[in-house]
Amino acid sequence: MQPKKIPIRRCSGCGEGKPKKKLVRVVRSAEGEISLDLTGKKSGRGAYICPNPECLAKARKAKRFERSFQCQVPDEVYRQLEQQLSDGEDGNAE
Repeated sequence: MQPKKIPIRRCSGCGEGKPKKKLVRVVRSAEGEISLDLTGKKSGRGAYICPNPECLAKARKAKRFERSFQCQVPDEVYRQLEQQLSDGEDGNAE
């Protein structure tokens, strides 16, 4: 029996390919709303980032989410991401 294939996604910040479960998904819905997707199951265009504030800073500086979603990303979304990443560092043990 073959081992189950692990989906790999590229971090928008550092550019490293990592297992999907280790990354945080940011999604743009059909209505254009950008939000965090902690379940990984929301419908829409997704981009991934390491649960690391440095990667978020790199992605923001290079406007990688804007490029992925082909629209402006409001500062509020970046604040939510920063909050989520800082909260998740304490208790994100898998």
